[in-house]
This record gives sequence, structure tokens and C-alpha cells, in this order.
Amino acid sequence: MPAPTREGAAPSSWAVQRFGRLAGQLTAAVPVQLVRAHVRARAVHMEARLKKRSPYGSTLAEAVRENLAETARELGETVRDVRGYEYAVINDHALFPFKYASRPRPLSAARLPSNASPTRRRLLWGHGPSPQEGLFELDDDLTTEEYVRLHDSFEELGASTRLVCVFFTAAPEDGIHAIYWGDARLEPDRTFTWPYSEPLPVPPETV
Repeated sequence: MPAPTREGAAPSSWAVQRFGRLAGQLTAAVPVQLVRAHVRARAVHMEARLKKRSPYGSTLAEAVRENLAETARELGETVRDVRGYEYAVINDHALFPFKYASRPRPLSAARLPSNASPTRRRLLWGHGPSPQEGLFELDDDLTTEEYVRLHDSFEELGASTRLVCVFFTAAPEDGIHAIYWGDARLEPDRTFTWPYSEPLPVPPETV
């Protein structure tokens, strides 16, 4: 039987398949670490007192990565550096956090920004779920060297390492609205197809 999380609920079979014996602890830890990251980012936001170009988003993104890396270390798992950013890797599955909206929106509305870095695109294409056979095949004259490179895996992350996407919405005033994790495939139009996803509970900010 799966080990219970700290809240007492058993992790899903999907989580157990990916994270093994650590599934319960990770299911409980991920939401807590996201909320803690929000609290840190909001403090920076309040201190800056800026109406435009709020530091909340950039601080939140970095704090989430740091907190998830801390969780990986606490669990005796791996943290790998990809182009200067640390990613938690548990049981050969790397956690890929992404704030997809600043207000409550369904997961189906998630879309990668047009100015997303090539590193982020390559992580999603190189380590995410493969597209369905025959879907979005490119003709030889349309297949560019850059396109092929973006579908290569990162050697520093490990070619066999797969992504587990952790998508969430958050705002300085409201906190974390919703958290989802699962297998997300980035499509050519920057939307996502989810072979599997599940919500995670949002804990109070007092955790």
C-alpha cells in the first residue's frame, strides 16, 4: 500500500509510479514549498513598493526552484544544475515548476509565454512526454537545426530523466490559488496536452 502523506491521504498510483517510496512525502512537501516560496516573494514585493515591474514573479520562480531542491536534498535525492538553475530530481523525475497565471484559471488555459527561454522549451520537449505517433510531424524542408536541438535532452539532467510538471497560479495579494502536477506535453502552439494531471491541496500560509 502507498505510504500516507503528512495529511493522512495516500498518494495517487501515478505519484507512486514516478516517485516510488517517496511519493507520499513529496505529495505533501510540494504544496508546502510553493506556499513558502510565495511568502518569500510577497515579502520582496512589499519591500520594493513598486506598482510596475513587480519583483514578485521572478522572486517566486527562483524561490520555488530553491525550495523544491531543498526538499530533494532532505529526501536524499538529487539536485541537478541546468544552465545555472537547480532542479530537484527524485527517482529520475525532475520537478518543473511553472506559474501559468496570476489569477485563478483552469489548467487547460496554461500556455508557455512567447518569450520563454530556449532552455525551458528544450526541457519540456526533450524530457516531457513524446507526442502521439504521426502528430505534428514536420516535412524535411521545415525541420530546422534549431528545432531538432530543442528536442534534445540535457546531458546534465540525464537523458533518461523525465519531467513532472508542477503548474500553479499565484498573486501577491491572493497567494497560491491552485496547484497541479502531472505529465505535460508542450505543443507547437505553446499550449499543453496533459496525458495525466491531478490537483494538489493548497495549505495555509502558516505552514
